[in-house]
Amino acid sequence: RAELKELHARLKTTMIYVTHDQIEAMTMADVIVVMRDGVVEQVGRPLDLYDHPANVFVASFIGSPSMNLLTGTISSDGGAPNFVMADGTRLPIDAAKANAGQGRDVVYGIRPEHFVPAVGEGAFTGTIKMIEPTGSETHIVVIVGTLQIVVLLRERLDARPGDPIKLDVKPGAGHFFDAATGESIPGNVDAR
Repeated sequence: RAELKELHARLKTTMIYVTHDQIEAMTMADVIVVMRDGVVEQVGRPLDLYDHPANVFVASFIGSPSMNLLTGTISSDGGAPNFVMADGTRLPIDAAKANAGQGRDVVYGIRPEHFVPAVGEGAFTGTIKMIEPTGSETHIVVIVGTLQIVVLLRERLDARPGDPIKLDVKPGAGHFFDAATGESIPGNVDAR
């Protein structure tokens, strides 16, 4: 990768590089074209695709580990808005998001690094299935309701598999997609 980037800088010319490795694409490209079955799904700068995926496919392709994708509905029930999963697990969300997705099935996308340990109740309460400390970060697999999510924490965690864990989502980090089309719901970032 470094040699290709140096060659590109030295030649000062347009280069097209085809790869299935999203890490290569993210680290080498000025502009990425994400394609699926010969169809362009999204074009943009690497971090724009990462921060604002156009659809579920791009959201799940860009980023490592992949974005957690939870299906459910948005409900206010006369009180604070929630994302409600099929098993009844309720997660608080921003009111503007509730209005944008109210009354339809949605996919709630959360990147593993956008979780933080909760102070108090937390949006997510789950059980730790697996912990992988890597030094600078800790990868955790958590069971929430009937689903498995991947969490990446920069903080040290004194826990073991089987322990409960409470997590929040960083404000502004959640993404919502229409479950039927897979397309991003306008203003898709949860601004909670």
